[in-house]
Amino acid sequence: MTRVEKARALVIGAGPAGLMAADVLSTAGHQVVVAEAKPSVARKFLMAGKSGLNLTKDEPFETFLSAYAETAPFLRPMLQAFGPDHVSRWAEGLGQTVFTGSSGRVFPVAMKASPLLRAWLRRLAAQGVDIRTRWRWTGGLTSPRFDTPEGPVTLPADVIVLACGGASWARLGSDGAWSGFLDAGMLAPFQPANMGFHINWSPHMAAHFGKPVKNVILQAGGQAVRAEFVISARGVEGGGIYAVSRPLRYGAPLSLDLIPDLTEQQVRTKLSANPKQSLSNRLRKLLHDPVKQALVMEAARPLPPDPAPVLKALPLPLIGPYPMDEAISTAGGLRLDALTPDLMLKTQPGVFAAGEMLDWEAPTGGYLLTACLATGKRAGQSAAAYLSA
Repeated sequence: MTRVEKARALVIGAGPAGLMAADVLSTAGHQVVVAEAKPSVARKFLMAGKSGLNLTKDEPFETFLSAYAETAPFLRPMLQAFGPDHVSRWAEGLGQTVFTGSSGRVFPVAMKASPLLRAWLRRLAAQGVDIRTRWRWTGGLTSPRFDTPEGPVTLPADVIVLACGGASWARLGSDGAWSGFLDAGMLAPFQPANMGFHINWSPHMAAHFGKPVKNVILQAGGQAVRAEFVISARGVEGGGIYAVSRPLRYGAPLSLDLIPDLTEQQVRTKLSANPKQSLSNRLRKLLHDPVKQALVMEAARPLPPDPAPVLKALPLPLIGPYPMDEAISTAGGLRLDALTPDLMLKTQPGVFAAGEMLDWEAPTGGYLLTACLATGKRAGQSAAAYLSA
């Protein structure tokens, strides 16, 4: 038998976007129920925190906004209202001092997510937010249905905020199953974002698996990013690869400038300085990195008589992206043109959406979390305004 309840405000999904929406709604004085499918909340947030919890990026706003590419105009007002400075102040308001690293990335001093999340959950509890875990949404927008530990429940609400995540890392809750509950015309196909790429390495590369390739410029589809990445048994991954993963996903070739501080002519001059030495020895002295040298031998043998152009644009033979469920985030999801500027579904008054389930993408480096928080805040504000109208 299905139990029927009623809520003033319902948030489906307890990641950063959903918790932010619940925070805003409860601060406005509304009774809020948060339904989360997993046994605990914010699992992907906690996983991200294991590598330091990059909260946001301290850089000029227009530079920050450009990371969102063609979705920047839609996100602009939300990021202006809750951008990098606001994220830092929000974290500090929860007792988590932050610092800015040399690259501009902002982290909590604790370098993990759990203290921030605990403080946030304490605040939500004090504001009366009712978080229900193991509540899996099984469909319905006007009267959402859930599988719960106590059996099936229908929970209509005066306003609903969908914050169901993307379609990667299903074990942490982002499985994209919610897409089956919406009209297909509202959806853009899911695609992996911020993911690694497969390469069929020859056996001699095995000695370098797990090692970083530092101080290179990665070039793909008109983008050029100075960063580092990691060689894995399956291919390449890490921050530099993620930064150019979008053009790579669409088939752009990847090349590496292995010596970014020298021009091609300077490389040529240095290689010709000791002609009596073997080319292999001259490369070793020029590159100062056995991993880079191995990549040259892997991707460019036999070397041409003038290897300088190769060292400035070494092509890597990518096969394809890692599986979507292994991607840090996803592109696709709920189309932005299906939403009002206030993040309400155009076809469903009183239903709002936020976070990674929306069809935007950005590189790692604080952009993902900031936009999830910013859209969650806007959805919460819009839902609160709707209740007060």
